[in-house]
Amino acid sequence: MTSPHSRTAFRPCIDLHSGQVKQIVGGSLNDKDESQLKTNFVSSEPPSYYANLYRKHNLTGAHVIKLGPGNDDAAKECLRTWPDGLQVGGGITLDNAQFWIDAGAAKVIVTSYLFPGAKFSLERLQAISEAVGKDRLVVDVSCRKRGTEWIVAMDKWQTMTDMKVNKESLDILAQYCSEFLVHAADVEGLCKGIDEDLVKVLGEWTTIPTTYAGGANALGDLELVDRLSSGKVDLTYGSALDVFGGKTVKFDDCVAWNHAHAQK
Repeated sequence: MTSPHSRTAFRPCIDLHSGQVKQIVGGSLNDKDESQLKTNFVSSEPPSYYANLYRKHNLTGAHVIKLGPGNDDAAKECLRTWPDGLQVGGGITLDNAQFWIDAGAAKVIVTSYLFPGAKFSLERLQAISEAVGKDRLVVDVSCRKRGTEWIVAMDKWQTMTDMKVNKESLDILAQYCSEFLVHAADVEGLCKGIDEDLVKVLGEWTTIPTTYAGGANALGDLELVDRLSSGKVDLTYGSALDVFGGKTVKFDDCVAWNHAHAQK
């Protein structure tokens, strides 16, 4: 049984690519060969539409991810629509983290900056945490599975780092941030189901709020993640969601789940 004070919640997202809201198959992002890019959905609505939608329903903790260059204006548009209501990630460094906080981000999300040369730098994590404050920092531990282990992937999931996702690494990271965001890059955008093994171990290993993204394709996945993680991991839907052109999950049903399972 999950405890009454910890239930899985729906956490929304805004994925930006070339200034537009898109849903992309995660493993297809490639800086060197754009022809490999597989896009499930390109929105006809401006980014602010989604920021306003989430604001209207008070869906806090939504993450705005800049997938490559040309997305700063779109991200700023989102932040102007809901100041201090959204998290921003994609190209966040020590040099620009405070800029995004000042622009209205509730938190900044960092990955690649922490891995110069694909090797984890505790010094960089400590520096950016001290600069913006632990409470304003989310560490993205998005990963790919290799055998029975998960390895943190950076540069839009193109480059494998030297960090395994396990209790030891998450405990180190949790000292300097307030939240984890975990994209399962192997299943991201495929709508073929979540990585159940990853969700289960995240529930066992994490000590701070954690959001999982990747493969969710049914409303029942909220119940599944709740059960697998003992309510400790939240869930993001992407390509399956009707507001992103999906056919299998209704945004209104996700909002209703949050209202019905709100933490007491």
